[in-house]
Amino acid sequence: MIGTLLKFLVIAIVTIPIALVEIFVSLVDRSGKSFHVVGRFWSWIILTLYGIRVSVEGTEHLDPSKRYIYVSNHASMFDIPAVLTGIPDEIRIVMKKELTRIPFFGWAMAVGPYIVIDRFHAKDAVKGLERAAERIRNGASVFLFAEGTRTLDGKLQPFKRGAFALASKSGVPIIPVAINNTFGILPKGSKVVRPAHITVVLDRPIPTEGVEGKQGEMKLMEEVHRAIAKNYIDQS
Repeated sequence: MIGTLLKFLVIAIVTIPIALVEIFVSLVDRSGKSFHVVGRFWSWIILTLYGIRVSVEGTEHLDPSKRYIYVSNHASMFDIPAVLTGIPDEIRIVMKKELTRIPFFGWAMAVGPYIVIDRFHAKDAVKGLERAAERIRNGASVFLFAEGTRTLDGKLQPFKRGAFALASKSGVPIIPVAINNTFGILPKGSKVVRPAHITVVLDRPIPTEGVEGKQGEMKLMEEVHRAIAKNYIDQS
């Protein structure tokens, strides 16, 4: 426990200056490219500090000339560093508004190119999805956690419709992403971090052209859920 607390302290010390750099680069480089590079560096530091390795499978499914909507499960706060270091694409994460209240880290996320969603106000949530669609039109891929929040038991949870409403708006292919072996690193409510080997599995792109209305979005959601479940390792 003492070792974990010391590492948390080191992370705080590292995160503060990096967050300030992120805020600065967000102001001078509105493209978001510099923000992404710094974010990957921060993620690498966090994972290295805790002895966490990341392996990625399925990169052959990606076309570097195309943009995607990455849709993933969510089991740990270490999912974000894992996908930032593992996915070979310049992604913009769709994140819940509550995270922006975290000192320094949240402030940097709020001014950066990520898309903030207010889950408790429908109109604001819709505007957030519109901003995500605009990011895609401007040449960036978007990443969403389809369950909306972290799993409490390590099992794959039902999905929310947000990612699939975005797909309907943009027509961009979805990459189903299964993140394995993160739940045991730091389960929700725990303060003890354990080393692990995370695997990020990228499945084949699922076309979204022609997806319309609630029925179309629900059908797409079921297809993506099956694809992630196929590669997901139950962590309960």
